[in-house]
Amino acid sequence: MKFSKEQTLKEIAKIIKADYVGAEDFPVLGMNEIHVVESGDIVFVDHPKYYDKALQSKATIILINKKVDCPEGKALLISEDPFSDFNKLSQHFNPFTPSSKAISESAIIGTNTIIQPNSFVGNNVIIGNDCVIHANVVINDEAVIGNNVTIHSGTVLGADAFYYQKRPKGFDKLISCGKVVIEDNVEIGALCSIDRGVTGNTTIKEGTKIDNQVQIAHDTIIGKKCLIASHVGIAGCVIIEDEVTIWGQVGITSDVTIGSKAIISAKAGVSKSLEGGKSYFGIPAEDFRTKYKEIASIRKIPEIIEKLKNL
Repeated sequence: MKFSKEQTLKEIAKIIKADYVGAEDFPVLGMNEIHVVESGDIVFVDHPKYYDKALQSKATIILINKKVDCPEGKALLISEDPFSDFNKLSQHFNPFTPSSKAISESAIIGTNTIIQPNSFVGNNVIIGNDCVIHANVVINDEAVIGNNVTIHSGTVLGADAFYYQKRPKGFDKLISCGKVVIEDNVEIGALCSIDRGVTGNTTIKEGTKIDNQVQIAHDTIIGKKCLIASHVGIAGCVIIEDEVTIWGQVGITSDVTIGSKAIISAKAGVSKSLEGGKSYFGIPAEDFRTKYKEIASIRKIPEIIEKLKNL
């Protein structure tokens, strides 16, 4: 998330009542999670295991719970609770604005676009030309939808990320302030859920077709001309490259990449990145040749046991 205008290190420190290391006029341009940070961004870290990753990231302001050596060209914000202070900044720079109408006055709707009854279009949503938004669709704030997009009934774009930190008193939620971006010529089936990014975008690229009842989590990027069948669940921060086919009831864990033109058969469980141009199935998902060899070996186990009994 980029701020509407440049802030200074001193101004940010004042908002969260934190000490800082660096020039008081050090420029602060935005705030982001570590996988999408850029120069000028704040990133937060609250565990020693991840200190180095945060300090060496592209972020130039590190919100951290311990005073450490500050890398050259960067600044620190010292906080007792970086997670909560990151939330405070999210609320400060991107406060929730209630809607008073089914289609917000701040929404921009393109020509020849049809929005059926009982749909909701939130604040600052942009919808392109020649789209069809069927009844009972929810398009939450800041979503961006391209041209010739069809969204079927019951689908929700821009629900919050499923992102929590366990605390002694329960679970604290990391506030979502990112967007959903749907490019041109995409079709999304009924009862799908596409969550907004935490600080960046969840993106569905041009020409992709999504079946009914598909879950796509925060900050995931779906490439061009992909086919995704029903009951697929895709976790956060996944990258699915162009022309990937994913059949029904596939589950994909977070932070993996599926290479271009891969095919994942029904009910597969993807727990690691998969190379493009191959077909996969099983739990955990492996390419067909490897998986068939594994199955053939398993089928031989009773025969091997019987032979051992007769020794």
